[in-house]
Amino acid sequence: MKKVVSIIAASLFCFLLDTNVSAQITSDTYNDGLYVENGTGVKKIVAYPEVREADILWKKRVWREIDFRQKMNLPFYYPRDSHQNWRRFMDVIMDALKEGRCQAYEVNVTGELNKPVPYTKLMNGLNSTRYQSMYDDYGNKIGDTAISIAFNPESVTRLRVMEDWYFDAHRSQLMVRIEAICPVTMRDVNDSVQMPNELFWIPFDENTRSVLAEAPVYNRQNSAARMSYDDLFWKRQFDSYIYKEENVYDRSIQDYATGVEAMRESERIKHEIIDFEQSVWEY
Repeated sequence: MKKVVSIIAASLFCFLLDTNVSAQITSDTYNDGLYVENGTGVKKIVAYPEVREADILWKKRVWREIDFRQKMNLPFYYPRDSHQNWRRFMDVIMDALKEGRCQAYEVNVTGELNKPVPYTKLMNGLNSTRYQSMYDDYGNKIGDTAISIAFNPESVTRLRVMEDWYFDAHRSQLMVRIEAICPVTMRDVNDSVQMPNELFWIPFDENTRSVLAEAPVYNRQNSAARMSYDDLFWKRQFDSYIYKEENVYDRSIQDYATGVEAMRESERIKHEIIDFEQSVWEY
């Protein structure tokens, strides 16, 4: 009996010793905050209200551009290096495309999302190749060598947004819904002129919103009240300007106005949308 008790006691001592050693090993990680942050956690997106065609009294589609260089839009562009739970907006999108959680569509002149692009084909188009001349020891050109340049998410400095503004007669409210988003880079036309280059369009559907809802974004007002990229769009906490509205000519503002006139036209379209709701209740 004594032998059995001794064996049990020895086994219990070894178990406690192993647990203590394991605790010492796992406690080496230093937490430099007040608590271990869980980011936004697993959040459910705010569902869009149901819309019936019979309830839509008025509708207008517009296209906006969000410039990441604007102070209000800096959370889209930073941090450049991912850390903890924070990632740049384009890093979140590219990871989602790679994992198959989002679907990219080709850019076309009609603006319709009707040609899905597989991830492999998409990356082949985003990656570029540069040719460098090769010379022999005597300075004679002997050929060119191809240098592959991988796509850098940091090159995306703008985001285009396609959205529908509509007046819901059932709710008696002017509402807006984002339909799709498009990352944009700037390509050099010459030494002094750059033009926007649309990369691909992504539907702003439930799949995309679920991805963005899991990605924390910096909150200027309160670091304890974490926001997600989906919250950023839902609460419309971004600065943007309208570069196109649906029209009979199917043209952008830059096709018929430049400089200050283009800015005034963008503001005119914005106020026309806002004034519509006021006009409805005027009489």
